[in-house]
Amino acid sequence: MIIETTGLTGLKSDLAHLDEVTTELGFVRWQWEYTRATYDFKMEDKAGKEVYFLRVNARVESGKLESPYAILFLEEAYIGRETFPHGLDYNSPVPDSFMNISKQKLEQLKQALAD
Repeated sequence: MIIETTGLTGLKSDLAHLDEVTTELGFVRWQWEYTRATYDFKMEDKAGKEVYFLRVNARVESGKLESPYAILFLEEAYIGRETFPHGLDYNSPVPDSFMNISKQKLEQLKQALAD
């Protein structure tokens, strides 16, 4: 599920700052390649034993991703339920509690990048 109106789409940052800010907020940079990085925030429903991930994609505008000085811009954020053995289901309903956490994290990310 795409989370719209986050205010993140198009924000820019160098890789070093983006990595620092996202790490402080509990995100992990999992997938990355030469022009794209994916930042994931894991949320667990221990009662229902389900795992959801809030994901934010970033693309390189200039430089190379390996360089801390590379400039990246953020794309849309989305959330999905983890599926076995791997992958995310983006069409599953998302519990309100996880949507609220996701919106808070995205707002914190937006504020940290705006400073």
